[in-house]
Amino acid sequence: MKKNILAVFALATLSLTSCKKETTAAAEGAETTEVVAAEGTNYAIKAGESTINWEGGKISGDKHLGTINLQEGNLVMNDGKLVGGTLILDMNSITVTDLTDAEMKGKLEGHLKGLGDDAESQDHFFNVKTYPTATLEITNVTEENGKQMVEGNFTMKGKTDVVKFPATITETETGVTLATDEFTIDRTKWGVNHNSGTVIADLAADKVINDEIKLKASVAAVK
Repeated sequence: MKKNILAVFALATLSLTSCKKETTAAAEGAETTEVVAAEGTNYAIKAGESTINWEGGKISGDKHLGTINLQEGNLVMNDGKLVGGTLILDMNSITVTDLTDAEMKGKLEGHLKGLGDDAESQDHFFNVKTYPTATLEITNVTEENGKQMVEGNFTMKGKTDVVKFPATITETETGVTLATDEFTIDRTKWGVNHNSGTVIADLAADKVINDEIKLKASVAAVK
């Protein structure tokens, strides 16, 4: 059972490009949910076959696309249902996929990873030197309107908050796949505040970066 720890916080919204109903990754009424030891069949994540696609951009409409790899983790199944698991993201694997110019691609990837020489620029986004991984700990899976909704505690840059997203989960004799619908997270909940219009006052409109990051994950695991 989900245990609410803190008061209700406001949800940030964003119109998705998908034709599906808009979804959000922030769960109302909690910042973390209770972790209960999951019992069932354990499946190990196949890192080379598991990827998270991301999209972020300015409020002006300029955007970038990319991927993040899973480093390791597991999914726990019981009677055909996902009951727990942990996904560890390799933040050093952040790539930008929409840029073909090698120099521009390298600069943006370096900025996102925080590979600059000064502490301020290193912390603009994900600061992978200090925080090389991010972790999702699955705490609850429910069904809402015919969709499986996966909920968990997501830790990034030393901060933890609840995420919730729709997913299709398929178990076979040898493995499990988890494929999410597109969903969003509010990056400022994890201290990723660079050029956020809700955090930094008086930013020029052409400098403001959306707080919301779109995500879509494909995860494979085997016994």
